[in-house]
Amino acid sequence: MLNLTNLVKKADTIAIAGHVRPDGDCVGSCLGLYNYLTREFGGKQVDVYLESVPEAFSFLKNTDKVCTEAKQGTVYDLFISLDCGSVDRLGFTEALFHAAGMNVNIDHHISNTLFAKCNHVEGKASSTCEVLYGLFDEEKIDKSVAECLYLGIVHDTGVFKHSNTSRRTMEVAGCLLEKGISSSKIIDDSFYRKTYLQNQILGRCLLESILLLEGKIIFSFVSQKVMQLYGAVPADLDGIIDQMRVTEGVEVAVLVREEGVQCHKVSMRSNGKVDVSRICCMFGGGGHKMAAGCTMNGSVHDVMNNLSAHISHQLSAYKAE
Repeated sequence: MLNLTNLVKKADTIAIAGHVRPDGDCVGSCLGLYNYLTREFGGKQVDVYLESVPEAFSFLKNTDKVCTEAKQGTVYDLFISLDCGSVDRLGFTEALFHAAGMNVNIDHHISNTLFAKCNHVEGKASSTCEVLYGLFDEEKIDKSVAECLYLGIVHDTGVFKHSNTSRRTMEVAGCLLEKGISSSKIIDDSFYRKTYLQNQILGRCLLESILLLEGKIIFSFVSQKVMQLYGAVPADLDGIIDQMRVTEGVEVAVLVREEGVQCHKVSMRSNGKVDVSRICCMFGGGGHKMAAGCTMNGSVHDVMNNLSAHISHQLSAYKAE
């Protein structure tokens, strides 16, 4: 078991960072740790790095303290990576990670590459926020920390409905509720509430989606042209694939976003029969059995042909069991 307190006590300067394109668990864990450390270890320099914080998470305490650019020339005593499956996913903070006197990797992804000097990865945990809860002194978790951790758990479990939701997850969530947080506000404001623009793109993706493999796969594609037409950013696509996944008869949902010429960002969700993490790992990505992603090169038809072949193979193997 990682003794986080001992590591922090030995460091005067600490950096916290998450993965590129941060989601709820990434933002929640980074700000949760930042709020915990700055409250309990006031004399230390603690910096938190993220590419950005989605507007839906702006109610979390100290979102205004997030650094979106690396502090040049800064060498930290301790660098803590959160919710990041591999070192390249740290993006602009990777150099700070390597330069630090000590680096730590705290995560829950089963595909984690164990890239730090000290690795603490709990593959059965619902989220990195759940992992962090176990590393904190429960009595020292205040409302601001609890809000962050609860948000992260909510987002990585799909509001407690994904298969990664365990008894431990519910127990942790219950303890966080006792800190005085508003469950309904966190869930509504950060998970369900959408802008009109986001609802427009959701509608378009559903309208233009297609079914493959006799309805076992639902697929939708978002081009750069469409993103520009709506003035959308990648975060505006959050939640779309989860809506696709609950289509009757579907085993796997695939949402592909065009990032550049012959370059596509792939998000996948499974209803249980297909391990999408295993597929995404083949293309340099990763994630969980039920939710994963990767970046693939080629035309959108190449991407879908490759993915559908792997999905079909797993479905055939599942049927044969």
